[in-house]
Amino acid sequence: MNKPPGHVDRVGRWDRASGQGAVVTHPLFDPDQFVEAAADAIIAADADGSIVFWNSAAERIFGYSRDEALAKTLDIIIPERLRQRHAEGYVRVMRTGVTKYGADVLRVPAVHKDGHALSIAFTVTLMSAAGQRRLIVATVRDETQRWQEERSLRQRLAALEAANR
Repeated sequence: MNKPPGHVDRVGRWDRASGQGAVVTHPLFDPDQFVEAAADAIIAADADGSIVFWNSAAERIFGYSRDEALAKTLDIIIPERLRQRHAEGYVRVMRTGVTKYGADVLRVPAVHKDGHALSIAFTVTLMSAAGQRRLIVATVRDETQRWQEERSLRQRLAALEAANR
């Protein structure tokens, strides 16, 4: 099959051995559209913890509109009891440029705008450009339903084990 001039078979290539990468664009792939349409929340915060990016999924999961979230701190989604610990770790990561979590999936409680508890899973990516301050970008999934189902199963299992003693 003849391919039109400029046709690209791959969206991207990465040579792990050399650590060299090249972004190859595809005329149908729009990164901005992808980020906005993603099912997972994508949230970016600056060195001070102020939210600088909040996609549509973040609006759906946490209940805050983009306008309500931008320039606020991450405290709007962090339960009160965890804010101090989060702040200490956040400052350390921003100062050192190192996160101990790497590509690990973190699972923590969060809070919706209306106050109800959420269970979220997320990964973080530390970003910076030469001579500029750092950003942290989190890709967040709401796992509240899964967590509640697992808790219910654990409770049922504990009850069955207790009944068999």
